[in-house]
Amino acid sequence: MTAMPTERLKVAKADKIAIITLDNPPVNVVTLALYLELADLFQEASNWTDVNSIILTGSGGKAFCAGLDLNEFLAATVEDDPCRARIIRRCFENIRKCALPTIAAVNGPALGAGAVIASVCDIRIASENARFGLPEINVGRCGATAHMGRHLPQSVLRRMFFTGLPLSAQEAERWGFVDRIVPLEKLMEEALSLATIIAAKSPLGLRLGKEALNAVEFMGVEDGYQLEQGFSTRLMTTEDAREATLAVVEKRLPVFKGR
Repeated sequence: MTAMPTERLKVAKADKIAIITLDNPPVNVVTLALYLELADLFQEASNWTDVNSIILTGSGGKAFCAGLDLNEFLAATVEDDPCRARIIRRCFENIRKCALPTIAAVNGPALGAGAVIASVCDIRIASENARFGLPEINVGRCGATAHMGRHLPQSVLRRMFFTGLPLSAQEAERWGFVDRIVPLEKLMEEALSLATIIAAKSPLGLRLGKEALNAVEFMGVEDGYQLEQGFSTRLMTTEDAREATLAVVEKRLPVFKGR
């Protein structure tokens, strides 16, 4: 794979798949600098033409992401907090709205900000040792529930917040937050298998489909479906859409050109 490293992130691309790795050992905590790097990287990723799917994971074997760097937080002032909050919001928004489909390969605990980072990806695959927690109440913070509430029932969400106790990978799968659980040694193999299936699809279809999914998520059914049909009409004007239909009719693999 070709690599494009940054200070705290590793990026590798091959076969229309990008693997982005949080690399802030030992447990991949997020500093303000890392929030900025993630926000910029996922904004840039929306314009990648050599990638159709992204896997986001953590380095090492201790955690996917253990959340906020508490030492940095202790040094922050109340006056700093609104600016910090804007940077953090931009990071989560840029991941969630990235034009490319994203898979979180959760290789261990995802706590606080780590749970949110997983939640704003499109799909989550977890290792058996993964767990998802909102320990904000234990460190004098609020937050994370708006994003996690997209996926979890309110009673589960509130139990997580009020107790600070995490969900196991198995509980997260039961509530639909995690798509599947695999042994740690099989995690990247599973994520790559799924990313490969996605990467073979029409690049324009993936991007318009992702935009449509984000747009209709909080809409009523009828209005959402009408908007989705509009995206389908836009896709119909592309060469790739016709090629997709022809390939099915002619029983062959499609050859997409991104136009």
